[in-house]
Amino acid sequence: MEKKRVLVIDDEQIVLDSAGKILTADNYDVDVTRNASQGLEWALSRPYDIVLTDIRMPETSGMVVLRDIKRAKPSLPVVIITGYGTVKSAVQAMKLGAADYIEKPFTPDGLVRALSLALDTAATRQPESQALIHKKEMLAVLERAATDKDFVSALLHHWADALEEYHLTGPEQLALLTGDLHWIERHAGPLTEKQKQWLEKHHFSWNMFLRYCS
Repeated sequence: MEKKRVLVIDDEQIVLDSAGKILTADNYDVDVTRNASQGLEWALSRPYDIVLTDIRMPETSGMVVLRDIKRAKPSLPVVIITGYGTVKSAVQAMKLGAADYIEKPFTPDGLVRALSLALDTAATRQPESQALIHKKEMLAVLERAATDKDFVSALLHHWADALEEYHLTGPEQLALLTGDLHWIERHAGPLTEKQKQWLEKHHFSWNMFLRYCS
């Protein structure tokens, strides 16, 4: 049986050592890295079957890693690694395209089971379109966010749940929540200065919140 290739991205060496040992013993071909940017580069350029990424890392958040992997490789399952304080964030990540999450410290059985389920699901589920489909809804969110402070606070603290009233795909929501100005303008056209300012400010605030939430 051909080995499955897995990439593990986490800024804690102990997590990489543990995951690498467990998965190698279970006949996976494993690459690990503490650098999120390097991990993203590897995920996009190498033929992995599945990726595990921490959600909270110092350079690039796991949500951005998730976003960019799914855009380039919609069928590639991404499992979120989370600590106790970021379980809520991991649940939101599943609403935005992650295959599953696993809480650390994880057990060997728990890790192997999570990967097996994610791979089985990916083999049978049609990947979500990564195109911008709901342009008017996206612009409506941006217009509201530019003036409604309560809505902005809800986005920061409740993520996808704050967007339930809008008809948006997971990739569209993820673009908004990660402040992805370039992707949105490339597909929706030029934004107003207020919309741009909000996206840039939200990108910074959201990443700071995710980095330090507990």
